[in-house]
Amino acid sequence: MVLLNTIQKVNPQDLAAANKYYAQVVATGKTDLQRLAYLISNQSTVRAGDCYAVILTLLHNIVDELKQGKIVKLDHLGSFQLSIQSEGVNTPEEVNQSLVKDVRINFRPDKELKSLLNTKTLSFTFAK
Repeated sequence: MVLLNTIQKVNPQDLAAANKYYAQVVATGKTDLQRLAYLISNQSTVRAGDCYAVILTLLHNIVDELKQGKIVKLDHLGSFQLSIQSEGVNTPEEVNQSLVKDVRINFRPDKELKSLLNTKTLSFTFAK
């Protein structure tokens, strides 16, 4: 069950407009890699330590592939890809790596993951 809260928001494009109320997801905790390794080990014949090592190795390899400019696609989960923010300059000759101000990792979920997490498959309740 996904826990929701009600929040009030200002319209940033029209500060004079009346505020509106929206539903917002409330996080009920965090799950880390160790917990995922434990859960996987209890659903298989592999020990938690081995699962943890495989997950860490996967993470290391995802970073290495992203550093090579590749899109990393994990079937059924989604794709990771780097994107940047840079300053603009007047001519193509002025473009260089010193203009890069921020690097981000974009995640695009696979259709399968999206279909598993939609309003038809989730149930919601409001926080008291």
